[in-house]
Order: sequence, then structure tokens, then C-alpha cells
Amino acid sequence: MPRPSPASPLLSLPGAVPAEAPDEGVAAHYGDLFREQRALADGSGFVDLSHRGVVTVTGPERLSWLHLLLTQHVSDLPPGHATEALILSAHGHIEHAVSLVDDGETTWMHTEPGNQEALIAYLESMKFFYRVEVADRTDDIALVHLPAGSIAEVPENTVVRETAHGRDLFLPRAGLESFAADHAPAIGVLALEALRVEAHRPRLGLETDHRTIPHELGWIGSAVHLEKGCYRGQETVARVHNLGKPPRRLVFLHLDGSEVHLPPHGTPVRLASEGEEGRQLGFITTSARHHELGPIALALVKRNVPVDAPLMAGTTAAAQEVVVEP
Repeated sequence: MPRPSPASPLLSLPGAVPAEAPDEGVAAHYGDLFREQRALADGSGFVDLSHRGVVTVTGPERLSWLHLLLTQHVSDLPPGHATEALILSAHGHIEHAVSLVDDGETTWMHTEPGNQEALIAYLESMKFFYRVEVADRTDDIALVHLPAGSIAEVPENTVVRETAHGRDLFLPRAGLESFAADHAPAIGVLALEALRVEAHRPRLGLETDHRTIPHELGWIGSAVHLEKGCYRGQETVARVHNLGKPPRRLVFLHLDGSEVHLPPHGTPVRLASEGEEGRQLGFITTSARHHELGPIALALVKRNVPVDAPLMAGTTAAAQEVVVEP
């Protein structure tokens, strides 16, 4: 069993409601989900992501070594430049997803809660004679997210990973409560998840299963560099890109707003014309309530599902938008 991250002290803030799997240890929300979403979309507040695993790699050969293991081109990664990458199996299936930045001396990565131990075990097994050191920093470093457009000041000497979706801050865990006091309002992970679904961004363990390949989720380009080789699973990536199509594709769903409950992860997706007894063509990966769009979801469906076909997620009607072309 993966070792859980330390529970966040911010769960003691007024209104905090603990999140459920896979986000245990931080707040789902602080009493007003839609208000928190609107604040996040407007560039206000921060999200406590201190449950995520934090891993560092140091040593003079860290980038050239990581370049051999990751799907992303990182051998010449400039200091402060954020990127994301995957680690694949020999058959090209996704095993790990990391968000990373290098500060000129250390490569900082964050990954899914509890996934850091398996990630470190793999990295350690591939060290050989390279001059690198891998460390689990989850116990002493807490990840915090500032939304795009935020003008909040970042504490001095903080490692920052800046993307189009906002800034990830690697903060000393001991300073998390003082950061929260200076950067209110605190916003729960459900608000961030709703914006993630709106932006069609996949997440390891939710949009992936044991046989997912990068092409199915639109991770080609953002997390997979097609002009580099020499990593495990590269043959599958190249073959599917050059000669074929992935067997499944990620779709965005607008769900029937009259339903009280959201379809949970794993809910079967079928053609609406075939009803509840029809063939299962995919499954819900993440569903959310959005402050403007209403109930929405991501789903993984078979590639040959017609892009204009009305769908059913369990008993909930769903209209699809293309994320990955069939």
C-alpha cells in the first residue's frame, strides 16, 4: 500500500471538508464550492495540494539521466522552465506522470498522492553509474497552487513551476499555515478539479488505467516529445503515431443537469440510442460540477464511437465534445 502524505494542517480552517480518494489529506472545499471555483477562475486564492508526492533529483548528470527515462526532452531544460513527462512500460502503457521544473541545481517533481514511492523505486533501479541522487521530499515540502492571473507574492527562495494554468509552489511544509494566512482565500481541490475537467487535462489514475497509452489522452506534445527516442515504450509511441490510431480517445461530456448525482469514476458509457442495456463503449474518468457549465465530465471511449452521437453515462444523458480526434 502506498504511504499516505501527511494530513494538511489547513484541514483545521473554518468550513474545511476533507477530500475523498484520491485526494485524502487536503480539503475538498471550504463551504462554498461555486464561490471557490469563481475565485480560482478569476485568479484569486490558492489551492492546498500538500498531499501530492514531491521528489527531487540532484547531481551533475540529473537532466541527461532523466532524458533517458522520460517521454519529454529534458536534457537541455533551462532553469525555471516547467514541463510534464511520463514514464511508460515496455509496451507503451502509462505508469507514471510527473510535473517538473529544474532550478539549476535540482530537478523538482510532483506526482499523484502516494505515487512517489513507486516512482522513486523505479528511478533508483535505473541509476546504474550515473551521478544522481533521488530523494522523497513529501514530508518536508508541500505543494501549493496559485491560479493563472494571480498577483500573489511568492515567498523568497521558493521553487516555482509556472504554466498557463497557474503556478505550483514547492513550499517548506512548516510554513504552510503562515502562507495560508497571507494568501487567503483557501480553495479546495474540487474547484481545481472542475477547472481541470473544463480544460480537458488528464490526470494519472483517473483518466488512465493499466492499458492507457499517451495518444488516447492528448498527452502527445505536452508530455511526450516525438523527436526523441531512447526511453522505454518509445517504439509503441512512434508506431501508433506513424502507422495507426489509438484504440480509445478522451472526450468531454456535458451531462444532463436535472440529475442529482454525478456519475462516479468507472460509470459505463453507452450510446443513448441503445439505452441502459446497450454495449459499454467506455467509462467516466472524472465528473464535476462547474460554476458556469453545470455538470461535466471526462470519459474514455472507443475510438470508433461517432463524434456526434448522444451518449449515456449510466442513466445520465451526455453530449460529447471531441478532445482527441478519432
